[in-house]
Amino acid sequence: MIQEMIVVEGKDDTTAVRRAVGADTIETGGSAVGDDVLRRIELAQSRRGVIIFTDPDAPGERIRKIVAERVPGCKHAFLTKDEARGRNGIGVEHASDEAIRRALEVVRTADGDSGDYGEITWSDLLDTGLIVHASSARRRERMGELLGIGYANGKQFHKRCLMFRITRAEFLAALEQLEREGL
Repeated sequence: MIQEMIVVEGKDDTTAVRRAVGADTIETGGSAVGDDVLRRIELAQSRRGVIIFTDPDAPGERIRKIVAERVPGCKHAFLTKDEARGRNGIGVEHASDEAIRRALEVVRTADGDSGDYGEITWSDLLDTGLIVHASSARRRERMGELLGIGYANGKQFHKRCLMFRITRAEFLAALEQLEREGL
């Protein structure tokens, strides 16, 4: 069983996470995260730790940002859009048990300070076609999968590289894989 409390969006996500790993969850009830929910997450973080595990879509990213800003030191788990795709949309509840377990095995901890650590620069993103390139969105999506930081637009991708302290070696290894795949 996972020690940390897992923050998810709703009841169906809780059902999927419990089926896959038997963990305890806190449901945000959607993207309008209330103060009472944030206080429960703060308490959970102080006692057990927290993993934010939201849908790989705009509302999920909004929730992730709200929780991470209010509760520093949370861990983050990400699913790809393909792993979370179901007949009725995209969400944790549609992911296979295997995809959920994989995402929770490779959680990343945000530094809490997204200052520039000098590892990955904006120029690196430009030089590698991750921004301002015809295929930059697809390349960032795959790089996010390879690095375990999820999909983001160019600015957020750079911020995540800094926040999660992606090293140059990790970045170059993922880039090499991306090139092998012909992206």
